[in-house]
Amino acid sequence: MSRLPLRVAIAEAERALAAAGVESPRVEAEFLASHVVGVPRGRLMLHPLVDPPQVEEYRRLVARRATREPLQHVLGTAVLGPVEVAVGPGVFTPRPETELLLEWGLRQLRGVENPVVVDLCTGSAALALAFAESRPDARVHALEIDPAALTWARRNIAAHGDRVTLHAADVRSPDPLPELEARVDLVVCNPPYVPEGTPVPPEVADWDPAVAVFGGADGLALIPAVIALAATLLRYGGGLAIEHDDTHGEAVPALLRRRKVLTDVQEHHDLTGRHRFATARRTTPT
Repeated sequence: MSRLPLRVAIAEAERALAAAGVESPRVEAEFLASHVVGVPRGRLMLHPLVDPPQVEEYRRLVARRATREPLQHVLGTAVLGPVEVAVGPGVFTPRPETELLLEWGLRQLRGVENPVVVDLCTGSAALALAFAESRPDARVHALEIDPAALTWARRNIAAHGDRVTLHAADVRSPDPLPELEARVDLVVCNPPYVPEGTPVPPEVADWDPAVAVFGGADGLALIPAVIALAATLLRYGGGLAIEHDDTHGEAVPALLRRRKVLTDVQEHHDLTGRHRFATARRTTPT
């Protein structure tokens, strides 16, 4: 097999991914090519020809993605803010939308020295690690109960220098983090929140663990427990952010307002205008 023009290989991949129903076939074809060639996506055109072994590897990865295996699984990693974490079967794949929650949280920590951050339902630990990377002075804790997710979280935390303390615990258990009560500056959570029966893409239905996606009949099964735990962990003035389903734009803020110790409840939208996460603050003494 002779060397193949990269643009031809990418065009071929784009057609295959489009036929499979992938939402952004050109973009993903380029991401896969970048992975195989070993250069940033923006520099692909500086490599006009690819060798036969690279062509074979590229076509193999494209064929995997065409089965609707998540792009992150094919690549072996997912990116959230400043960190790249390993992902695969058994753990929820971080989504770009969660970067909005990350950005909000980092704004709340401005001016706070040596902040304490807790990430509930951490999954792969991507969000916890993003805070640890963005704020090297922070003490970051992550909580997870699912054994498969804990395996991925441990792997990722170790790969980033053990800068996050991982706790194997359930947010619904009494006092899972007693040593942190009233000491935390920021609590964040991306819990399972999709209402059961909601149609989801094959990448989610066939690959993300259901326990990390679906949150009971209305999608709110875990969120009251998350709010209750956060209320005990936060110091006066500390912030809370919870990602939720786009149908929960009123329900989650309402749950936050029921806690008398929480105030300044706000709803936030993603870049498409959909309800994405809700925030609150621990009341300060009067």
